[in-house]
Amino acid sequence: METVAIVGVGLIGGSFALALREAGFGGRILGVSSERTIAEALRHRVIDEGLTLDRACEQADLIYLAGPIHSILDTIPQLDEYAREGALVTDAGSTKQKIAAAGAKLRRAQFLGGHPMAGKETRGVQAAEARLFAGRPYLLTPSRPSDMETPAALDFLAWIRKIGAVPRVLSPDEHDRIVAHSSHLPQLLSTALSGTLGKHPDSEQIAAAAGPGLVDSTRLALSGWDIWRDILETNRPSILEALDTFIAEAQALRARYVTSELEADFADGKEFALRLRNSR
Repeated sequence: METVAIVGVGLIGGSFALALREAGFGGRILGVSSERTIAEALRHRVIDEGLTLDRACEQADLIYLAGPIHSILDTIPQLDEYAREGALVTDAGSTKQKIAAAGAKLRRAQFLGGHPMAGKETRGVQAAEARLFAGRPYLLTPSRPSDMETPAALDFLAWIRKIGAVPRVLSPDEHDRIVAHSSHLPQLLSTALSGTLGKHPDSEQIAAAAGPGLVDSTRLALSGWDIWRDILETNRPSILEALDTFIAEAQALRARYVTSELEADFADGKEFALRLRNSR
């Protein structure tokens, strides 16, 4: 791999570029974004050059799509015209079934879906950091097992490990079902909690009296709607299933709270919380 084109040089795309450099990548990194973002990326030495989509993709061995989901879906069909024969196209989108279906139609390039489970509330290339992926799962979503066995895919997998991420392979539908519970549900719960307290008549006093627990619980509520709109639109069935599961459990917990103690609920919650932390 000698040339990488990053389409969408924001937090994730910029962090991937910086991570590659820190891991020893000595090739060229091209950026495709708005003029303002390209100027910022060049100023922070995230990329070597900013180009249009066609000029970047015709040179790239790896095309890394790091924009919002609908932007990724709009870009993929264009790559049959621009991508080099045999190039690897991957993405960092938070839902995978629609993206994988679009990628499977590519003829000139191979597609391998991906989703780094990393991020921050702050966005933009100025927030990019080389260690963003270190120790974090990097989900790969091949449409077929053989998609993981090509030389280009194996090379990409090696770089994922070099940047310190932990690769895990799921089918696109498995990904969307699992991530609806591990990522999308927590976002909606944090948003709902923050919104509920914000509408409370005593919201000012609640905020003034809150400790770090509430700050931690509402961290995800800082996330922007412009990113989450695409996620919620493209994973609706799995997210509704996750919400229904949580609502049923919350109602059952409320009923148990009225009639009995919640010691078993605390034990169950602690058990998973420990398992979650031990898996990092």
